Amino acid sequence: MLCKPTDKFFAHGNVRPVTTTINQISVGGMDNNVYLVSDSAGRALLVDAANEADRILDFARDTGAVELIVTTHRHLDHWYALAEVREGLGVPAVAGVNDAAGIDAPTDRTLSDGEVLTVGRLVFDVIELVGHTPGSIALALRPEFDGAPVHLFTGDSLFPGGVGKTGSPEDFGSLLTDVTAKLFDRYDDDTVVHPGHGKGTTLGAERPHLQEWRERGW
Repeated sequence: MLCKPTDKFFAHGNVRPVTTTINQISVGGMDNNVYLVSDSAGRALLVDAANEADRILDFARDTGAVELIVTTHRHLDHWYALAEVREGLGVPAVAGVNDAAGIDAPTDRTLSDGEVLTVGRLVFDVIELVGHTPGSIALALRPEFDGAPVHLFTGDSLFPGGVGKTGSPEDFGSLLTDVTAKLFDRYDDDTVVHPGHGKGTTLGAERPHLQEWRERGW
């Protein structure tokens, strides 16, 4: 288990801890990242019940009171354990409106682009990114305090080194356009990216390569 409290911030010469905590584990043969985002009271949101339901349930019960499960997109490796985890935690599950029909596990309601999702003191902006799938979503966790970074949970739409896999030039163009307009053009360089697999990055680290990605076509 990897526990990553978010950064501290300075106010009037004093250092106060940001009370949001992001915990992460990797599960399954494809090393899917599962994220648990908790506020100061332990009220939490789980991102992608991907695999190994027993591990996810133990992880969730150890690190926060989960109130909602979000599935970033319809690919099986991101929701294989969803039905069991949803039942075990007794909480609702949500997914993007244009991907929910492709998720063969209970989805209690859908999320639309531009919607605001609130769990306890946590506030997330829902961002639809079309291309990896027809209705992938990212979540942007708003900073709790001035000076703290935004945290993006991008599923398979954005990784260190490029956007997610797409099946056609049209899908690639759609995804890169969405990622550019809705993420890079909106958020600052210190924005932290938490992808669906592997290590994280920041928008600042990836921004200089946008044109390179467009030219190479993947």
